[in-house]
Amino acid sequence: MDRSELADFLRRCRTRLAPADVGLSQGARRRTPGLRREEVAQLAGMSTDHYTRMEQARGSRPSRQMLAAAARALRLTGDERDHLFHLAGEEPPRDRPATEHVRPGLLLVLDRLTDVPARVVNDRGDILAQNAMDKALHGDASARPEAERNIPWRYFTDPSARELFPPEDRDRAARTAVATLRATLGRRPDDARLVGLVRRLRARSEEFSALWDDHEVAVRRSDVKRFLHPVVGLLELDCEVMLSPEHDQRLILHTARRGSESYERLELLRVIGLQNLTHG
Repeated sequence: MDRSELADFLRRCRTRLAPADVGLSQGARRRTPGLRREEVAQLAGMSTDHYTRMEQARGSRPSRQMLAAAARALRLTGDERDHLFHLAGEEPPRDRPATEHVRPGLLLVLDRLTDVPARVVNDRGDILAQNAMDKALHGDASARPEAERNIPWRYFTDPSARELFPPEDRDRAARTAVATLRATLGRRPDDARLVGLVRRLRARSEEFSALWDDHEVAVRRSDVKRFLHPVVGLLELDCEVMLSPEHDQRLILHTARRGSESYERLELLRVIGLQNLTHG
């Protein structure tokens, strides 16, 4: 918690608001611009003393409820609210559901990555976009029904999805998929589509249900992954994960170390993949 920065931010947000902005009368002439502390406290439903302590960098750490109330009272934007939470040492609320719209700039980057597999997924695990190399490695997700474009769903309900991984890596892949989904649900417990996905997976897969009960939590990060491609063989690839500003979408790249056997096989996959697309 950064008390001094939190106090300064609250003061500046308070002084930029006029009484009319929040439905209050101007009243007697004010010596300083903006709202009074007691007015912000009243709007937030807290005591004036409690709010004053926050502005004076005193007292205990404010609760999440208090921070949310202060953000509403001060008419903060979503970015400002998140900043307020960060200054108080808290993770901001994740009340925005995962979007399926990929920004044009991100699609442009994806299209220009012609020699490495790359895909965009949201934090539910839905595949939103792929480049040609990713389709050559994983298959074309757009050719499958919408429900099967979700990575965890397909992994736990379609045995063919596991064939891309060496047998000794499949348990780790399963645990990672469940732990990542668990972390996402922790951020957005009210996401109806996410809750529904977990419910359907628990009903469909005993393995998923057992792993879910283990309550392991992880966030997808950079890693080394192995793929057992039916044509080019075993690929050992560096997996790089780049997050969107809202952390609800990820650009995932798979690269091989130059000069390695996997690099040569990835080059072969690129040629084969482009040929298949041309003939198709």
